[in-house]
Amino acid sequence: MNEVISKLERLNFKEYEAKILLELIKAGILSASKISEKTKVKRSTVYDALKKFTSKGYCNEVETNSITQFQIIPPEIIGDKIEKEIIKSHKESLNAINDVTKELSKIYKAEESDESKFVKVELIRGHNKHRDQKFIELLKKAKSTVHFMVRLEHLVSDELEDYAKRFLKNGGVIKSIYEIGEEFRVQKDNVSKKMNVKEIVKSLENFERQGEKIKVSEMQLSNTTIIDREIVYMNIADKSIPRHNNSDIIIKNKDTAKNLIDLFNFYWEKSHTLFEYKKNFLR
Repeated sequence: MNEVISKLERLNFKEYEAKILLELIKAGILSASKISEKTKVKRSTVYDALKKFTSKGYCNEVETNSITQFQIIPPEIIGDKIEKEIIKSHKESLNAINDVTKELSKIYKAEESDESKFVKVELIRGHNKHRDQKFIELLKKAKSTVHFMVRLEHLVSDELEDYAKRFLKNGGVIKSIYEIGEEFRVQKDNVSKKMNVKEIVKSLENFERQGEKIKVSEMQLSNTTIIDREIVYMNIADKSIPRHNNSDIIIKNKDTAKNLIDLFNFYWEKSHTLFEYKKNFLR
């Protein structure tokens, strides 16, 4: 029975409530005093718990001439009621999270401190969707140009693709060098899919048709994005350590951005257009 009590506790029952419920289920119908005797729980506490069970529909209160008794309903029905309570509570919690997030978003950096304006370098650790969102957040602030150097295992997501379409449509310029390899992945509908070289080229041709300027390289690239020649986002990937220990660096410095644009141009000159790559390397 201890195991059953532990499981009930995980369903938000207090230990004494679980004991009372079990005794009532075993007997079918009992008085508060009898349950108190069996569970060693104070009669007043038992009575409060039974009143709670009655209000939730777990048992019925049966009054006789001499004593009030409590009659349990079938466990299957109790289980159904508990399930509905948990689902309702879960939905309420999710709604509360959404509501408070909206309210917090309204005041996010509304009174930005002077100190935050001097933060020129940020280090972001971990491998999670919120780290990816930081990258998307920076891209959405781009005004004119974005330079991508994309190396192995880079994920092209639906959100990133949608952003690129809007940015290009509004007159922005995207120049990208993709490192060709077997580990390129595309994320569609929150599912990550590995692609072979021909599929990669086909996907990149689609980006090119949308207006992105693209070259591919067989050289090892750093995973680097330069935004408006002012902000640099670098992914520091190290396969020798767990992915959750990897880091990204954001540098807000025009000189650093210029130096990396020069590096980008060096790789650009030594890379292949998609037409050249298909003609010389794909059969």
